[in-house]
Amino acid sequence: MLMYLNALFVGLLILSNILGVKLFSVGGFVLPAAVIVYVVTYLITDVIGEVYGKEAASKTVKAGFVTQVIAMLFILVAIALPSAPFFEQQAEFQSILGGSFRVMLASLASYLVSQHTDVAIFHKLKQKHGTNKLWLRNNVSTMTSQLLDTVVFISIAFYGTIPMSALLAMIGTQYAFKWMVAIIDTPIAYALVKWGRKEQINSTTMQPEANSFS
Repeated sequence: MLMYLNALFVGLLILSNILGVKLFSVGGFVLPAAVIVYVVTYLITDVIGEVYGKEAASKTVKAGFVTQVIAMLFILVAIALPSAPFFEQQAEFQSILGGSFRVMLASLASYLVSQHTDVAIFHKLKQKHGTNKLWLRNNVSTMTSQLLDTVVFISIAFYGTIPMSALLAMIGTQYAFKWMVAIIDTPIAYALVKWGRKEQINSTTMQPEANSFS
């Protein structure tokens, strides 16, 4: 299960960088499409931390950062490659995948700050409560880290380019959405943790049987 969670985490990170180009509107609120994907990454690191420990969650965060940097480099190389004569969508290709250096920098900075904060708060609360109150550490760590993520990303990406009132409105809107998702995903966290622990028990039970045939 850990392998699948890590793969899903990294895949969603890369996908969020691509989806961030599109803005959507719901009820008068405008949000980047990336938020529907990126919020799930906090749930994944919480599940990894709960089942496999803090070290596993921290390694997942570091692997995600390295993968994002490598993906961005390959995207820049792909954009710079000369287009085939019959390829007529170079401008669209660059517009969707290229982004700006400032947005990329904002994305990486907010990722480092928020994801490490999420892991640190989650395990601080776990040290205090043990395996009890998963709902508390899942929500407190995610809500705190996503506030940091939203403030850092929007401040770095847009400060000085839009009015301060608009910048504060973007922070408020995005954080409200992320806060609601953090509440909604709590039952999913319980289900995934239960699944992971059951798999761990099955693996431990099968290990002696496997050794008996060696």
